[in-house]
Amino acid sequence: MNRSCPMALLLLAAAFAPPAHAQDALSGHASRQNDATLSALATAGLPPDQVAVYAAQLAQRAAKGSSAYDFLESLTTEIGPRPAGSPAMERAKDWALARLTAMGFENVHAEPFTIWAWFKGVETAEVTDPFPQPLVITGLGGSVATPPYGVEGEVVLFDTYEHLLAAQPGSLTGKIAVLTERMGPLDSPTGYGTANLWRRKGASEAARRGAIGFLIRSLASNDVRDPHSGALNYDDTKKIPAAALSGPDADQLERMAKRNVPIHVKFTLIPTYLPQAHAWNVVGEIPGTSLPDQVVLVSGHLDSWGLGTGAVDDGAGVAIVTTAAQLVATLKPARTIRVVMWGAEETNQAGPEYLSSHAADLGAIVLAGESDFGAEREINFQAPKGTADLASIKAAIAAVAPLGVAFNPAPAMGGGDDIAPLYQAGVPVVSLRQDGTHYFDIHHSMNDTLDKVDPKALDQAVATWAAVIYAAADSQDDYRVKPSGP
Repeated sequence: MNRSCPMALLLLAAAFAPPAHAQDALSGHASRQNDATLSALATAGLPPDQVAVYAAQLAQRAAKGSSAYDFLESLTTEIGPRPAGSPAMERAKDWALARLTAMGFENVHAEPFTIWAWFKGVETAEVTDPFPQPLVITGLGGSVATPPYGVEGEVVLFDTYEHLLAAQPGSLTGKIAVLTERMGPLDSPTGYGTANLWRRKGASEAARRGAIGFLIRSLASNDVRDPHSGALNYDDTKKIPAAALSGPDADQLERMAKRNVPIHVKFTLIPTYLPQAHAWNVVGEIPGTSLPDQVVLVSGHLDSWGLGTGAVDDGAGVAIVTTAAQLVATLKPARTIRVVMWGAEETNQAGPEYLSSHAADLGAIVLAGESDFGAEREINFQAPKGTADLASIKAAIAAVAPLGVAFNPAPAMGGGDDIAPLYQAGVPVVSLRQDGTHYFDIHHSMNDTLDKVDPKALDQAVATWAAVIYAAADSQDDYRVKPSGP
C-alpha cells in the first residue's frame, strides 16, 4: 500500500531546495509535527494518479538545485580518477564512508574484497615506415605489457570485425592487427553493445591468427584525438598487448594503406598489473519503517578509469542515486533503501563479488537499480517483467511523466553491469535510461571531467530516481514474476 501524503511530498519538495535552505525547511516542518500527526502520515493513502501532482513540485525544486552537483564536485576534485585497486580508490572509499555518514545514512560500512588491478603507464605509438609520425593510443584495461622497447610490425587493417574473424589462422603471424570499424549509434546494429564485444574479444581473435599486437579504433561517438579505454577479456589463447587508437589516427592508417605500400607501426605499453589488490563496495542504508527486512537497492560505481576524473562515468551515477535516496528518506518509506557504491565495475569484479557474499539474502532485495550512463536527463524507464500494472509502477509512471520521462513497456533486462549478476540470480531490476547523445564522446577518456556535467540535467535525473525509489520503497508490491497457471 502506498502510504505517502501531501505533507510528506512537501517535505520531499523542500529537500530539493539548495542544501542550506532545505535544512531550514525540513527543520521547520519537523518542529511543527507531533507524534499523532506523524502516525497519521504513515498510514494515509494516496491514489497513484495523484503522485503526478507532486512530481511537478519535485521538478520545480530540482530546477533550483539539489546537492547532487556538490556531491560530484567534491568527489572529482578531492579524489580525482579512481582506478579499482589503487590508492586513490582507497581514498574514495574513505570519502564515501564519511559522506554517507554526514548525509544521515545508517549502517554505513565498506565490504572488502580482493581483485586483480591494472593501472596505466607508458603508452606510445608511431608509424615507423614508410611515413614516420606519431599515433595516439591508450591501453585497454587488463592488457599485457609490451617488451620495454615495444612491439613493431607490419599492420593489417580490418574494416569490420567480421573480416578479422574471417582471417585464416597464421595469416597475421608477426603482424599487428588494426580494427578500424566505427562504432555506430547506441541503438544501431554496431552500437556500443556490439562494439564492446570487438574491444573485449578482438585481441584474442587477432592472437589466434598469429598477431603480435592489436589496435582497435576507439569506441567513441566523436572523432577527437582522444582515445577511450575500456576492458578486454583474454581467452585461453596467447595474450598480446592491446590498445585503443584515436579515431583520427585510425583514419590516417586507412589513408596510408590506400598507397598500397606496407605500413609498419611500433607501440609500447608498460602498465602495472597486480594479481591481488584491495577493493571495497561502500554501503549506506535508510532503514524501512514497517518493512525493514525488504530492500530496494540502488547503486552506481565509485571506481573509474585513470584518464579523466570519472565525473560522467560514474561519479554522476553515484551522486544521483545517493542524493535521491537521501531525499526519499524524509518520507520515512516502509522498505529499507540500500545505496551501494561499487568498487570495481570497470574491471567487472564488483557485481560478482556482491552476489557471492550476499547469496544467502538475495530474497530480501525486492528491487535493484543502477545509474551508470552519465549525467544527462533521464528519458525513459523500464520495470521488471509483468509489473506494469502494479500500483507502485503506475505511481512511478505518473510521477516521472512531467519530468519528460516516458515508460518503456519492454521489461528491464540486467539494469547495469554491477546488478546484472543479481538479475541473473532472480532479483528484479528497474532500468532508468538517460539521454546518451554525447555519452560516448566522453566516457573512458581524458574528457570525462566535471565541466561536462550540467547541474540542471543532473537534478532532473535525481528527481526521476527519487520518484521511482519512493514508489517502490513505500509499497508492498512484489516485483518477482510468478509462474502462470494453477
